Amino acid sequence: MDDTTPGIRVRPGGLDDAPAILDMLDSAVAWMNGRGNTEQWGTTPYSQKTGGVARVERYTTVNAPYIAELDGTPVGAMVLDSGPSPQVPIAPAGEPERYVRLLVSDRQHAGLGIGAALLAHAVEEARRAGVGLLRVDCWAGGGGELVAFYERNGFTATDRFLSGSWPGQVLARRVD
Repeated sequence: MDDTTPGIRVRPGGLDDAPAILDMLDSAVAWMNGRGNTEQWGTTPYSQKTGGVARVERYTTVNAPYIAELDGTPVGAMVLDSGPSPQVPIAPAGEPERYVRLLVSDRQHAGLGIGAALLAHAVEEARRAGVGLLRVDCWAGGGGELVAFYERNGFTATDRFLSGSWPGQVLARRVD
């Protein structure tokens, strides 16, 4: 378990966490829309998107989910995999890697370092697995705030891509 941020505990997740993850995703969509960002995740709550519930359930049963808790309450979620989603036009790394497929935090607890704690846990998981590369992709639109967040957390921008008209950025971090 990680205790990189005071009060935040990261634990393995599972199917029972799917409703909390969906709530976080729905609140993230509403928060982004409230800030005028309708391009990153659209305007439909994630739980109402076609395939949204099934995707989260798959994340919690097929992939490696982790839940950040604050005083026992889920406040963030991350999903690790061995590579990017096959639905996204991202080239394979050419070496073993861990890939952050999902990172979301409860917007009611924004600014507490939840995302940073989950990313620190991802580094530890990659290290434990003997994997030297951690990658993530994110929305590269807007003012680049999301790319900058990952850069502040030790990632370096590598490849840009388009998924339809959605601009994306792959970022990588070496793990010692």
